[in-house]
Amino acid sequence: MRWINRNPGRLASVVLAALPFVLVALVYSAGSAARLAENPQDRILPAPSALFETTIRLLTEPDRRSGEILFWSDTASSLTLLASGVGIAALIGLSLGLAIGLVPMVRRTLQGFVAVVSMIPPLAVLPILFITLGVGDAAKVALIAIGITPFLIRDLSARTLELPQEQIVKAQTLGASSLSIALSVALPQIMPRLISAVRLSLGPAWLFLIAAEAVASDSGLGYRVFLVRRFLAMDVILNYVAWITLLAFLIDWALARASRYFYPWAEVRS
Repeated sequence: MRWINRNPGRLASVVLAALPFVLVALVYSAGSAARLAENPQDRILPAPSALFETTIRLLTEPDRRSGEILFWSDTASSLTLLASGVGIAALIGLSLGLAIGLVPMVRRTLQGFVAVVSMIPPLAVLPILFITLGVGDAAKVALIAIGITPFLIRDLSARTLELPQEQIVKAQTLGASSLSIALSVALPQIMPRLISAVRLSLGPAWLFLIAAEAVASDSGLGYRVFLVRRFLAMDVILNYVAWITLLAFLIDWALARASRYFYPWAEVRS
């Protein structure tokens, strides 16, 4: 039997999925052991035991000045900014995506403009946002929204244009208004695409958030990573990077589950 026709069983699937993570852990452990054997004071690749001890400390030890556990306050700060930016982008992307896909005049007016705006590197406008909005949370939320909104608009407008034209015609025959067609015919069919597009945009959204927090902030996951780098605190940095990765995975998993629950007919695959 050819390899392209062989499908692993459930147990084999679990083993294969875990294999890359195990290999990464083994390579890291070997590299750490080699560096520490050469220099016991090496801080670039801390031992797994040191990473575990740092994890416990980050999760449980409060800050001496504020009394807060910084790990959790940083997480809350970053997730609030991320949710705000992605939420605003999703709302704008959904509204303009529907309008561009359904209304020819809007399509002729905005389609080219959105295509041009989508080519602007979002990080290039970060200084402009800091100048106009200040260095507070508003600039960070705006950067996330600006960074992913054009992609959402283009993706959702394309999906709206793919809707069967006979559905639009039948709705008009029954006397539906443009707003009714948008809300009753188009909206339910592009909602799964919205969730899928948001999942795809989470990576860039995290990138913009971490970049903004690194440049100007006093809290957040990105701020903490760039703050401790000057002390070569790789044990803290690696813990934060792993936590950011886990959060991104959990958010993506939750969106995939929500899509399958609310729109099972769309057959969205995680």
